[in-house]
Amino acid sequence: MEYLYKTVKERKRTELVIDRSRFITTVMPCNTREEADSFIEEIKAEFKDATHNVPAFIIGNKMELKWASDDGEPQGTAGPPILRYLEMNDLTNIALVVTRYFGGIKLGTGGLVRAYTQGAEQAVTEAGIVGAVEMISFSSSMDYSAYNRLITYKFPEEVSNNLTIGEPIFTDKVEVELTLMKEQSQSLMSIIKDISGGKASFGEEREVLGFLSLT
Repeated sequence: MEYLYKTVKERKRTELVIDRSRFITTVMPCNTREEADSFIEEIKAEFKDATHNVPAFIIGNKMELKWASDDGEPQGTAGPPILRYLEMNDLTNIALVVTRYFGGIKLGTGGLVRAYTQGAEQAVTEAGIVGAVEMISFSSSMDYSAYNRLITYKFPEEVSNNLTIGEPIFTDKVEVELTLMKEQSQSLMSIIKDISGGKASFGEEREVLGFLSLT
């Protein structure tokens, strides 16, 4: 499957200790430079007593905007290694800050590169990598018996793996939002028509961005 881009599933924080230095990594998905800048300032304010708050981000579906800072660490030992790790894993629309509390033991140039890269890798792994894909979302209104058949229906695996059934709205009928892969929408509509005896109605299809787990 071809993805529009890869990013992390959710905001996550991890921590590791290397030669008494604490490395606290916070990562989050973000879609704009403004979001990334705001996130970085938030982390810097939270850990204002830290020795270093090393930031990096990549923004844009084609990784158009990239930036990192060593934040006082020796040049090229902190921010650039984080950025290289993100680039090597084709991750974008992502911002990350590795916060360091110095433990009294110098790590050396190679040690710093390894520590900051390890911090980034640990946080990204725990946040989970996802691929962005184009999906279709539409609403469907049906009677209660048809809805009960829908939520217990044994869909083909290729459909069920990517299908999201939203929270139902109960009135005299049941209205529910359905999201799935673009090429599967007509198949799902046919199934709903069958289980509702042709009585279900459908809202307009909308293109939305979906995320599929890659880890």
